[in-house]
Amino acid sequence: MGKEFREVFADLKKILGKHKKRLQVKADRPKEYTLHTKKPSPFPQHKGQPMFFGSVRMGKAYVSFHLLPLYMNPTLTKTISPALKKRMQGKACFNFKEQPDAALVAELEQLTKAGIELWSKQNWA
Repeated sequence: MGKEFREVFADLKKILGKHKKRLQVKADRPKEYTLHTKKPSPFPQHKGQPMFFGSVRMGKAYVSFHLLPLYMNPTLTKTISPALKKRMQGKACFNFKEQPDAALVAELEQLTKAGIELWSKQNWA
């Protein structure tokens, strides 16, 4: 399981990594890759700190892909395919026990890109 999870982690990290120039790398460790906004959050509860955008985390039972724009945009969430929805845990997290197929990777790439675009329009990213 260890090698397979590392491969899943690496592939999912590439999806977020494509956006590291527009965002800020908060963590880049063997089991976690996290991006935050460069700009301060517009929400008072964040006290002017950058906002979490997304993360890939390797756990004992699966690799998680977190994408906060889904949590904040129900319209974007409605575009998720049934195949990807099966992997969904909560409102903004997908869990993978094995390598996702090309269609799921492409869908995650599209959702991530759409999230960046939505946040850019809001002047958050």
